[in-house]
Amino acid sequence: MPFENIKLNDGNEIPAIAFGTGTAHFGKDATEYVAQALEAGFSHIDTAQFYDNEDSVGTAIRESGLARSELYITTKYSSDPIQQSIRSSLTKLGLKYVDLYLIHFPEAVGGDFEGSWREFEKVQESGLSKSIGVSNYNLEQLQAVMKIARIPPTVNQISLNPYNYVNHKALLEYSHKHGIVTEAYSSLAPITKYPGGLVDIPVNAAAKRRGATPDQIIMAWVRAKGAVIVTTSSKKARLHEYLAVADIEPLTESEVAAIDEAGANGPPT
Repeated sequence: MPFENIKLNDGNEIPAIAFGTGTAHFGKDATEYVAQALEAGFSHIDTAQFYDNEDSVGTAIRESGLARSELYITTKYSSDPIQQSIRSSLTKLGLKYVDLYLIHFPEAVGGDFEGSWREFEKVQESGLSKSIGVSNYNLEQLQAVMKIARIPPTVNQISLNPYNYVNHKALLEYSHKHGIVTEAYSSLAPITKYPGGLVDIPVNAAAKRRGATPDQIIMAWVRAKGAVIVTTSSKKARLHEYLAVADIEPLTESEVAAIDEAGANGPPT
């Protein structure tokens, strides 16, 4: 069973899992890996001006032979005038529009939350992106945008895992209240960056009950928080493993609570 789509506050929908082209693919030719992700079954591809690989993402999109309607493409703004930047990204991607355009990080707009967001609203109104949002915004920064927005952000993409969940709880609650979908990247940090921590205990127990992997349980935890999973791998088997999260039994409330409680103790030092 494929992942569901999540309804955005502008009426559009976003696939609940995305293949990200940052980290290992940063500044590199991502053609092979995006092609592999599309072949595996990913429809949502997440790239950025800052990653310096939009052109190779565009090559993979063209060579896939998939119809534009079968794809969901996100890119992000980080520098240059906004109207110039989105058009440059579209040229590199070989697209007439993206599905989602994000401010990559608040530093990209130098504190000009209102002026930058007005330009983003123009991007959506001119049809260059179906939806607009932000990335790496904290609660105060998101509130600053919401205070002036005619078109509210649809998404805030953040680093989210069981060890930093407690720090983001107020942000997630505010986002949920205002219909802003959270996208979660680096969610596998308890496994890749902080192995051997307290989160391993409830994660491994939930995995054993389902015959699932710990990676899948962390992603199921992200789903339980109502967030979109943004993940990546250069290995096809891993991509299939991640997509199979849609088929495993959802975590119970007590399993989610146990992971939350373990994560609140912080990662191992």
